[in-house]
Amino acid sequence: MDFRFDIIIEYIPLLLKGTLWTIGISILSIMFGSVLGLGVGLNKMSPRGYLRWPASIYVNFFRGTPLLVQILLVHFGVVPLFIGTTNAIIASIVALSLNSAGYMAEIFRAGIQSIDKGQTEAAHSLGMTHFQTMKSVILPQAIKRMIPPFGNEFIVLVKDSSLFAVIAAPELMYWSNAMRSQYFKVWEPYLTAALIYFILTYSLSKLLSYVERKV
Repeated sequence: MDFRFDIIIEYIPLLLKGTLWTIGISILSIMFGSVLGLGVGLNKMSPRGYLRWPASIYVNFFRGTPLLVQILLVHFGVVPLFIGTTNAIIASIVALSLNSAGYMAEIFRAGIQSIDKGQTEAAHSLGMTHFQTMKSVILPQAIKRMIPPFGNEFIVLVKDSSLFAVIAAPELMYWSNAMRSQYFKVWEPYLTAALIYFILTYSLSKLLSYVERKV
């Protein structure tokens, strides 16, 4: 096998640029997904049916359909509907955020429900409102328990971002495919991409383990 390091060196600047896009899209998506997921998770626990049922449908849809299908729907349907044209970066962030929110909602729900109900009752007996109880008593404890699944979700997002190559978002896999198309090589682009993804996810797992120990 004629393994060519020269084409890897040639594409390193573009691969690094794609890696930055991968990181940026993943960070923005986990941020937006967390905020939306918290709202969906709280609504899913609501005793009011008009809040609980839409939240349940949202979670079931985004957890029960392939991310690739969601990406295509957002890229060719949702984004053009709002801005009049397709935009791979916007579609990537929107699709990954919506998908992440479906999983984050369940993480928030499980974390909140893992806290003993007696603490909620004690907070209410002290005159705290539901919002104050959730903000000052329940969420600070629940977030500590949610760090491991939260970290796993972030790692999954980084890997799932590779799917955005199908809509030509300039992330890591896009440039790996460009290298393959130009030189008709398979091992060089995809082994390099695999190594970069491994470095990203391994570094994230170590960082999250450190945060978990500290918290």
